[in-house]
Amino acid sequence: MPKTLNRPIILGIVGDSATGKTTLSSGVAKILSEDRCTTICTDDYHRYDRSERRERGISALDPRANHIDILEQHLQLLRRGQPILKPVYDHSTGTRFPPQEVSPKDFVIAEGLLGYTTRAMRDCFDVKIYLDPEEDLRIKWKIYRDTTRRGYNREQVLASLERRTEDSPTYIHPQRMFADIVIRFQKPNGANGSDANLDVQHILRPTLPHPDFSPLFDGSGGSGLHLEMARDKDGKPVDMLQIEGGISDKRAERIEDLLWTLLPEAGHLRDQVGRYDTASGESVSHPLALTQLIVAFHMVKAAMGIHAV
Repeated sequence: MPKTLNRPIILGIVGDSATGKTTLSSGVAKILSEDRCTTICTDDYHRYDRSERRERGISALDPRANHIDILEQHLQLLRRGQPILKPVYDHSTGTRFPPQEVSPKDFVIAEGLLGYTTRAMRDCFDVKIYLDPEEDLRIKWKIYRDTTRRGYNREQVLASLERRTEDSPTYIHPQRMFADIVIRFQKPNGANGSDANLDVQHILRPTLPHPDFSPLFDGSGGSGLHLEMARDKDGKPVDMLQIEGGISDKRAERIEDLLWTLLPEAGHLRDQVGRYDTASGESVSHPLALTQLIVAFHMVKAAMGIHAV
């Protein structure tokens, strides 16, 4: 991977509220090296604070409640390697703080609700991810996050979800069609259990060159990983990678080994991926680790595709 790039490589991670965007982006940043990554949350571009949105009867998911034009301009500046004066929104209080200067490093990760809203924004990304977890999981994650970190009680979170019933399919879900990879975490066969054992499905669209997983399908009959041709919601052909939550440590480590060979400079960070917060502390998930590695691979691949300075 080139040590210095002639422009930043930009990753977009978009999804509804509490779909795991921050968890994914933090793991990818660790793999790529946080010294070489600039991470921004596009939710900082909220036009109104929490009380103003309540007074206007508008949710943060509505583009009209966000400075989309400024976000668009800032993504274009970052892609050109120029610094920005980024607004700051404090989710714990629902208020805005003074802006701060942000300079792009070799890699920029932009995660949030509305990153693919306009064509100009979409054109700024080298890799576009859309997170689409099972809805029951998203609600569980949102309740946990908003009650432990954002000053809400359970009833307020549920009321917020109810108010956004129409906004999610109107403003967030349509962005799914623009992603290179759609990632869906789901309960194995609908069963409840630890988030460490969730299945994950990757819809791999042909807009990116994906890793060659063929060495992992050697006819040994090992379970835990499946790759097949499928049809997306729009009927277009895609590859579908399925990683089972119950994948054995041995098989997961074999897949991870393959991906780490593609990311040799980050090998010392192996124990940093797949981590997520729970009520009882930090836990580790093989499917999450593999997902973070696959996304990081695409960032490195994009970096290799442009000329080093």
